[in-house]
Amino acid sequence: MTTSSDSAQVRDNPEHARYEILAGQQIAGIEKYSRDGDVVTFLHTDIYPQFEGLGYASMLVSAALDDLRRKGLRVRPECRYVVGFLTKHPEYQDLVA
Repeated sequence: MTTSSDSAQVRDNPEHARYEILAGQQIAGIEKYSRDGDVVTFLHTDIYPQFEGLGYASMLVSAALDDLRRKGLRVRPECRYVVGFLTKHPEYQDLVA
């Protein structure tokens, strides 16, 4: 899975159990996860310092959640950022396990 906008691209990297957001060819941040059946637990969101404040965390999480929806999976948010994101974006509440 790869989604992109004008400034960033998000891809799933299942070998490393993470979603990655790329700015050009450089990884700008990651969303670590674990998967158990049809539930994906988001463990930690990390945007690297030089990319902070550019909206990459929100782009990363929304693209990852959109990917889960396409795959028919659910999310268990353990990461504080994702918990806050889901509070602000009720359109994703149906994905919460």
